[in-house]
Amino acid sequence: PAMKLASFAVCALIAATTAPLASGYAIKGDVVNCRSGPGTSYSVVKTYKKGQNVSITCQTTGPSVNGNTLWDKTPDGCYVADYYVSTGTNGYVAGKCGSGGGSTTPPGSGSEYCKKVNQAGLNLISKWEGFVAVPSPDPIGLPTVGYGHLCQKKNCAEVKYKFPLTKATAQLLLNDDIPKYSSCLAGYLSNSVKLNDNQWAALVSWVFNVGCGNAKSSALVKRLNNGEAPNAVAAQELPKWRMADGKVLQGLVNRRADEVRLFKTASSKQAHPRCQ
Repeated sequence: PAMKLASFAVCALIAATTAPLASGYAIKGDVVNCRSGPGTSYSVVKTYKKGQNVSITCQTTGPSVNGNTLWDKTPDGCYVADYYVSTGTNGYVAGKCGSGGGSTTPPGSGSEYCKKVNQAGLNLISKWEGFVAVPSPDPIGLPTVGYGHLCQKKNCAEVKYKFPLTKATAQLLLNDDIPKYSSCLAGYLSNSVKLNDNQWAALVSWVFNVGCGNAKSSALVKRLNNGEAPNAVAAQELPKWRMADGKVLQGLVNRRADEVRLFKTASSKQAHPRCQ
């Protein structure tokens, strides 16, 4: 009994001198990754299952997951996207990491991959998506608006800009959309894959067009992660993505050629794994 009391006293002292844990929050995704840092570009440390309760030691900001930019640090020392944790709010429920909760600055330059793309990338995406002022079906029947924004709700009700869009507001919407695709691309690529801003923009354009799921299972991503020369991989793999609804579309053939051209355009500015 004395030993137990002594142990209890030590635990109580530790608890009193460290940041409080916000506890008892259920995981709401089926299988949720806990990563070594606050973002999908970090390695997976462990996973949590749906309904499992986790404590939150601190919170910080990172890449947006379905509109929520908070990432929660757990007692396992890893980070979970707050979107997948049932805290009842998109706001803070624990102290900010780095303010008594531990540093979240990744090694190296202190910044992650580029969440946006350069102007050449924006121009390429805008050119091939085409401007649509009000929600309309794209070539395969999906409702889109602006520069390739795929409607998530009826009549694109999630869009915060007034219809009909102008080219200026369509550009703003495109800028809002880009991080979703750059985030999933960064999550699929190993940090050993080094890409300049033109290579990055070309690949984000490709993911924007084919979708995150297709990119994840692609030979292109697999070959880059295997350490093959990026220019050779892009030149060989991008042109294969020329079909929609079972048919070769000349527009996709031409878009892939533009993406390869941009990918091969030299630049000294790095975009992945660290943004310069």
